[in-house]
Order: sequence, then structure tokens, then C-alpha cells
Amino acid sequence: MQTKKIFTLSRRHHIFFWLFYFLLNTLRWGNYFNDYLYSLKTNIIGFPVHMVLVYLNIFILMPKLVFKKKYFSFIIALLGSLLLMVFIKFNLTYYLVSENIWPEGPAVINDFTFSYAIDMMIGELYVITFVTAIKITMDWLEEQKRTAELEKMQSETELKFLRTQISPHFFFNTLNNIYSLAIEKSEKTPKIILKLSELMRYLLYETRTKRQRLEQEIICIQNYLELESIRYGKLLEIDMKISGDIMNKKIAPILLLSFVENAFKHGANKNIGNIKIDLDFKIIDNFLYFTISNPVPKLGKQKQIVEHPGGIGLNNVKKRLALGYSKDEYELNIENNNKVFTVNLKIKV
Repeated sequence: MQTKKIFTLSRRHHIFFWLFYFLLNTLRWGNYFNDYLYSLKTNIIGFPVHMVLVYLNIFILMPKLVFKKKYFSFIIALLGSLLLMVFIKFNLTYYLVSENIWPEGPAVINDFTFSYAIDMMIGELYVITFVTAIKITMDWLEEQKRTAELEKMQSETELKFLRTQISPHFFFNTLNNIYSLAIEKSEKTPKIILKLSELMRYLLYETRTKRQRLEQEIICIQNYLELESIRYGKLLEIDMKISGDIMNKKIAPILLLSFVENAFKHGANKNIGNIKIDLDFKIIDNFLYFTISNPVPKLGKQKQIVEHPGGIGLNNVKKRLALGYSKDEYELNIENNNKVFTVNLKIKV
């Protein structure tokens, strides 16, 4: 159905082009000869010749010869076609319009002369070149459009793939937590399973759009933090601040959650003793200023590992930011001073 629509639209463009060109040429030569009827008759004969040569070149000679690098064969075929069509045009004009075949020429002729043939072939070559140039330009523009659409589709597909990576990663970590609590026969297990189901519902059904409401994302993070609080108990201290109007703001789905996961995975999980996680959400002029910090594990001179081999975490977030936002829509800074690991993200919402 779509192919038929494109074909019909293309045919309409061709008809409009040739009608406009015919009208312009008729008026031009009618004014030149001061005889519009003669100009009309000669153009009625001449334009079918133009069209045959143009479409012969575009759809047969170029695809079968030029594109296959048979240049000599193309030149011979084109010159032969020009000579044949000019000869046909000569006879049609002579018998149907006037015996004076070339009134604009240097002399009155009624024979098929070499000068006439060369001049007419050059004129036809001009028409072929002009229309072929238009065709090549249109094809190039269409190819650019198609390439842009393919790049967009590829980017969207990659973004969807990256989002699907995050959810299993998160579930895997949380299920590990549940497993540990189940072994301990902790009373916290039912509550953490309930919270996990709420998160699963959100991640599976409400994150399919390109942008999600910021308040929903913050609720998702709060649920995640509550899960971690159940696990760590009094060892975990969370300081979460929200300032500015977060309503009616949108952000890429589960983007911020990856930073929160990273803070626990490489901060809380590797620390012994009390852990403090600081989160700050601040809205200023349609930008979210998000900051999260966590303590670096006390491993002597060993620095915090931000990514492990085959991991997802921060590299995933960087790819999603690059694909989903322009360079002037976000700014990401990551700092590690061997005591505190801090992520600062400024992003348009």
C-alpha cells in the first residue's frame, strides 16, 4: 500500500514538471517566433522526444551501463539514441508542421543536414542533462533522508536495548538481597518481595516511552532505597533532598536509578560499618541538578572500581545520555577523591 502511494506521488511530480516545462518552452519560442501556434505544434512533437530520451537515459542507459562502468558503451548508445530521435523529430516536423524545419537556424533548410543533426542533438543533450541532474539531486536527498531515518531507528533500538539491560541488572541484585534474607529467615523478606513487585510493575510497564515523568522516577528511586534500607537496617543512612518544582518535568526512564545502583554496588556493598548515601535533586530553569555521593571502600590504596568487566552501570548511562540527549542538554561529572565517590548530573527536564 505504501509503495503504491509513493509511486502515485512520484508520477504526479513528473506530470507537473513536464507540463510546466512544456508551457514555459511554448511561451518562450512563441515569443521568439512571434507565432505561438507554431511553437505549440513543434513542442507537441518535440516533448515526446525529450521524454523518451530522458527516461531512456535515467532508467535504462545509466543503470545498465554507467553504474556498471561501461562508459564507452554508454556514449555510443546515447549518441545513437540522440541521432535516431532527432531524425524522427525532423520527419514529424516536416510532414506535420512545416517544411521549414529549422527557422531559428542560420538558413532555411528542408533536408536532414549534419549541422541540423548536431545542433538538435546538443539541444536534446541539454534537456537530458538538466532532467538527469534533477533526478540525481532528488535521489541524493532521498538517500540522505533514508540514512537519517536508519540512524534514528538504530539509535532508538540501541536505547531500548540499553534500557532492557538495566532492569535485569537491577532485579539480579535485588534477588540476591532477597536470597540472603531468606537464608537468614528474616522477617523482612515478605516486605522486600512486595517492594520488588512494585518496582517490577513500574519498570516493565511504565518505562517504555522515550521520556518519563520525573516524579515517577523519584518514586522508583525511593522504593529502591527502601529496599536497601530493609537490607542494611541501622547501618545505612540516607540523606535525600528535593528542591524546586519536579512536577510536569520529564527525563529518560530509569536513568538516575543506575547512579543509585552504582552507589550501593561499589560503595555500600564494599564498606564495613555505617554507610551514608547523599542524594540531591534540584530543579533550576528546566534543568535537573542531580548529585549522589557514597563512601569509597576502605581498601588501602585501592581505588573504587566504577565498572567491572562485562558490567553495565555507568557506561550504560553514558551511552544512553549520548543517544538520548544533545550535548547542550546534559553535563556529567564524576569525581573520586579516594574517600567519597560523587556523581553530578545536570540534565534538561
